[in-house]
Amino acid sequence: SRLFQPLNLQAGGEAGGDGRAGEPTCRSQKLMLQGGLIHPASPGCYYYMPPTVRAMEKLVKVVDEEMQAVGGQKLNMPSLCSAELWRASGRWDRMGPELFRLADRHGKGYCLGPTHEEAVTELVAAQSNLPYKQLPLRLYQVTRKFRDEPKPRFGLLRSREFYMKDMYTFDASEEAARQTYDLVCDAYRSLFDRLDLPFVKVRAATGSIGGTVSHEFQLLADVGEDRLAVCPDGHFAANVETLNGEQTSCPTCGEKLSQTRGIEVGHTFYLGTKYSSVSNAVFYSPENKPQLAEMGCYGLGITRILAASIEVLSTEDSIRWPSLIAPYQLCFIPPKRGSKEEEEGAALLERVYDDLTEALPHLAGDLVLDDRTQLTIGKRLKDANKLGYPYVVIAGKRVCEDPPVFEVWNQNAGEVSFLTKEGVIELLSKVQVP
Repeated sequence: SRLFQPLNLQAGGEAGGDGRAGEPTCRSQKLMLQGGLIHPASPGCYYYMPPTVRAMEKLVKVVDEEMQAVGGQKLNMPSLCSAELWRASGRWDRMGPELFRLADRHGKGYCLGPTHEEAVTELVAAQSNLPYKQLPLRLYQVTRKFRDEPKPRFGLLRSREFYMKDMYTFDASEEAARQTYDLVCDAYRSLFDRLDLPFVKVRAATGSIGGTVSHEFQLLADVGEDRLAVCPDGHFAANVETLNGEQTSCPTCGEKLSQTRGIEVGHTFYLGTKYSSVSNAVFYSPENKPQLAEMGCYGLGITRILAASIEVLSTEDSIRWPSLIAPYQLCFIPPKRGSKEEEEGAALLERVYDDLTEALPHLAGDLVLDDRTQLTIGKRLKDANKLGYPYVVIAGKRVCEDPPVFEVWNQNAGEVSFLTKEGVIELLSKVQVP
């Protein structure tokens, strides 16, 4: 009852789109609004409520593990990016109205960074005699990004303000840069596998970022804004915008390509010297000659992954999280006030809590007690199911048995078991949190 998560779980249908009647919504947006996970602020901008921030922080931890496993070093760059840098790269004009532009009191122009290629290249170029031994450099950040979407929609799937992980790599040769490219793509695969998200890696256009090679990581969903062509046997997948009209069959096996839709959750680019040549980002070779660094950039939509995973895993009325990043792993439901199990059940649940946190200290902060004992167990179980707690432990009628038995719901597996306190601890010992 102290959790700041204003529920509106009774709302159905088109409840609370972006605040405008008849606005199309999607499953994740509806569920996140009803579950008190987000609250609309202005078009395309949301308050992220405490449970959502918990899920996001867990996701960032998993991303950090994967990025650091490939030699990533985390930094943080300013959101206010100088217009001069963007003019030099040519993107100030090319990005058009998508850029949020502003001027300071001295009339100096800035944009709110939607991406940071210019800024990071300037940073590396400022290291005046970077030795080749320091390469490869793999620098990344997780920050708020800004994009003036003409029509923000679908909640966190297309918003004006969002969180992104962006990595920028600097290598000594094209061959080394392409090895880095494969390495980071493998890290993305590993991330989505750990989250149990069914993704497709597709060939993509390079768009306003530029470069010569690009792939997107897509989660297949009807509300996805990207049209994809996929080989049924998995040999080939591409964003339709990269194909010429004639290509309808797989170049490997000749099977007819099927069309589907996807939500882009990651994007990788091999950039070559497109940005390093503008800022003169050089390193010194073994012969002490200056050479332009070969670059790549790699984005993951952090808040978009949260919404997209709810979109693809959930049912129409119940949230399902990737279990690794669920805001809380476990909900305890004590007996209803006034029931004959009330005192015994509450005391036994407290003991389970104490023993659980002693045996599995990593879960100590991941447990919620639904103390709304004026409500029936059934009503609270229904709410817990809608909010997507991976596990629910109920002190029902059987807690008065000897030994006491708890009703345990494993929501993601759709299983119910009746377990003693030791059984509950053993079941939860398999749960992973980042």
